[in-house]
Amino acid sequence: MEIGILRRILKRARRWHFVADEIPRLPERRDVGRALQPEEKLQLIKNAQSRPEWETAYLAAVLALNTTMRGCEIKQLRWRDIDLMDRSLVIRRSKTTAGQRLIPLNVSAFNCTMRLRERTLAFFGTEPQLDWYVFPSGEGFSKPDPTRPMKGWRSAWRSLTRAVTCPACSTLQNPSAKCSAEGCDADISNIKSSIAGLRFHDLRHHAITELAESQTSDRTIMSIAGHVSQRMLAHYSHVRIEAKRKALDALAPKGKTGGYDTNYDTNRDGKTLAQSQVLERNGGDDGTRTRGLCRDRGD
Repeated sequence: MEIGILRRILKRARRWHFVADEIPRLPERRDVGRALQPEEKLQLIKNAQSRPEWETAYLAAVLALNTTMRGCEIKQLRWRDIDLMDRSLVIRRSKTTAGQRLIPLNVSAFNCTMRLRERTLAFFGTEPQLDWYVFPSGEGFSKPDPTRPMKGWRSAWRSLTRAVTCPACSTLQNPSAKCSAEGCDADISNIKSSIAGLRFHDLRHHAITELAESQTSDRTIMSIAGHVSQRMLAHYSHVRIEAKRKALDALAPKGKTGGYDTNYDTNRDGKTLAQSQVLERNGGDDGTRTRGLCRDRGD
């Protein structure tokens, strides 16, 4: 994006052609994200809960899955933005102005918030101040700073999404040729996690997808997620094939496994409907060649 801004500036100044051949343009990603399958979501939560060093990534993931928040919004979240009495939070700073919004907290998000509050009490021995960040900088070190936001949880996220489970001893571990558990020497070289390569931002995609599948109105989804147009809503919502099949199955006649029963459709009361006899004539009454239809009404 920065190079794109510089390129437009130089083009406007008519100087871009001097350096255009020397600056290769990197390929841009065309995929907009992915929605998790139910078993993948369960695996993600299970992996993240299994190790203390992944707790920060786990809590951030729970918030993203239940609020549609972006990673940058979670990092910038302060305690003044959370109303525990009303069970809601406010996004004051986001990627766009449309991202500033009020989000209710469901049970999972509220429990996650209370757990974050307990961690703040354990870290600093006092109630969190309003200006403190929910995810403080330097967490895990000797002197975390609650007045600065955490930079991220990239290492923990990469580890927990790449972790595999040994089929012989069920030990969760990093990918390798042999199982690292003591007494187990099983070959795990061909085992790969189904959530390997999952981006943290994909959790936002998944949350919006679940909202779309739950028949939530577009306006409500945009109010929660901060979208500004139908195009952006379609960009993020990846309705899975199961939801599409369920929606189309609702169109089929109930109690029928074959094709449409035309006799049932036309004779719903078991009675034969009076049909008008249609006669085709070669010419009109006035002798013209226009081919017309004349109904014999029997009167």
